[in-house]
Amino acid sequence: MDDHILRVTAGNGGALAFIATTRQTVDTAAILHRTSPVATAALGRLLTAAAMMGVMLKNDEDLLTLQIKSDGPVGGLVATSDRFARVKGYPFNGDIDLSLKPDGKLDVAGALGQGSLYVIKDMGLKEPYVGTSPLVSGEIAEDLAYYFATSEQIPSAVGLGVLVDRDRSVRQAGGFIIQLLPGTDVNLIDNIERSVKKIGMVTSFYDAGNTTRGMADFLFKDIGYIVNETIPAEYYCNCGRERVEKALISLGKDELIKILIEDKKTSLHCHFCQKDYLFNERELQSIINKL
Repeated sequence: MDDHILRVTAGNGGALAFIATTRQTVDTAAILHRTSPVATAALGRLLTAAAMMGVMLKNDEDLLTLQIKSDGPVGGLVATSDRFARVKGYPFNGDIDLSLKPDGKLDVAGALGQGSLYVIKDMGLKEPYVGTSPLVSGEIAEDLAYYFATSEQIPSAVGLGVLVDRDRSVRQAGGFIIQLLPGTDVNLIDNIERSVKKIGMVTSFYDAGNTTRGMADFLFKDIGYIVNETIPAEYYCNCGRERVEKALISLGKDELIKILIEDKKTSLHCHFCQKDYLFNERELQSIINKL
């Protein structure tokens, strides 16, 4: 099952839902960043959330960034997405080893510790929108639900999960975001709440052979739903030599001349895809000449 997101309208328009399966996306991130299982789980949850929230954007040029800054051993996480569910991200520290929780699950909350969640939306305006809320559990799903309720005043149910196999590969990953529209009937709300409680862990649901469509059937079987769109999702880094050169130019002519004199070369590293871009003496001089 290739990674994708279902955009769903349920309950005769009373609720909007986004249902994702993201195993390949999260596995790509884990391989790129060589993350430990608990860091894979944390980053995978945030990447899945970013993909679903990216689909909520209106314009092709809009970008969404989710950032967590925290005092736990992972230090923090970053994930970005466009409206086509093309995501990328990285952990501040992906090489961490924590004991499993008593129930045998990976301790994502322990990896993150205390901190804040930042939601940044670049929609082509003079300044990007920046919303923030504290981490209320460190499990990410609950933290996002709290953010939606307090910062955007949208009652939401959020489920996120990553199942890491014994060989550190990603066995299952995915999630859902259900948002209630203003004036939603109380019986509809109660029905959705019951379904969310019954479905249990997202990864267990998928590991049993179910699909995103099966999740929609389970969540909305009593109230009805329509699939509006199916959006492919993927791990995608849009860095390139031209974009990196623009970053060098932003340093200014004086700083580039200093680098040229002292080091004769420079290298820039992309944290999202781990690529290094080397600029030699001739290339640096060419950039300076353009300035």
